[in-house]
Amino acid sequence: MRILLLSDIHANLEALEACLAAAPSFDLAVNLGDIVGYGASPNEVTVRSRELGKVFVRGNHDKAATGLIDLEDFNPMAAAAAIWTRDTLTSENLEWLRALPKGPRILDGLPDVQMVHGSPVDEDEYVVSLGDALVPLITLTVPLTFFGHTHLQGGFFAGAAAADGFRPEYRTVGQAESVALQLKPETRYLINPGSVGQPRDGDWRAAFALFDTDAQVVHFHRTPYNLKDAQDRIHAANLPSRLATRLAAGR
Repeated sequence: MRILLLSDIHANLEALEACLAAAPSFDLAVNLGDIVGYGASPNEVTVRSRELGKVFVRGNHDKAATGLIDLEDFNPMAAAAAIWTRDTLTSENLEWLRALPKGPRILDGLPDVQMVHGSPVDEDEYVVSLGDALVPLITLTVPLTFFGHTHLQGGFFAGAAAADGFRPEYRTVGQAESVALQLKPETRYLINPGSVGQPRDGDWRAAFALFDTDAQVVHFHRTPYNLKDAQDRIHAANLPSRLATRLAAGR
């Protein structure tokens, strides 16, 4: 089975469509949360996400935009975007986002693979460093976890002899590229496909991944998208201008 992994789209329609255009053929699409927030196309991205598949976990911005959590832990810019998103979503899309399941989720027929937004231990926890990753890597019984939330493409592993983090290395910052990671036996992984709509690793290109369950290979992808149109939508919506300008920096 070939599984398309999308995370942290953040209402960036242009980035999502570019990822779908660049993606190889797949059998199943999985969404790791934060479908909305920050960007200016929450309804369009929600509808497109609903069309793609049935496997979802909720993100913290999905919860914030639908009133499931308060905004006290959000910075002013993120809070303003969440309030705007809540007011902009159709009632149907708002209720659908509100009903998204909490992670982790085990995939049907794949008991060794789970999906979560943040950490397998806490759906809102950031897994940024190896120290953050060690507890779930060592204690959980599921050997492969796909997660999002940090907007950092790559992940962490722990085997019999070592534990470490990894990031895919690309040759350009403007073209469509992919990097393959061969999973090793007897090794546990936490893998982040990267953010479709709000990368934070210094690379502005939209990020996603494809997992080939038969070959046990994860293909990381980056693809350029129509950045100006995404920025223009943000400005037209009168959202904070920083939400538009930071897209170009991948921060």
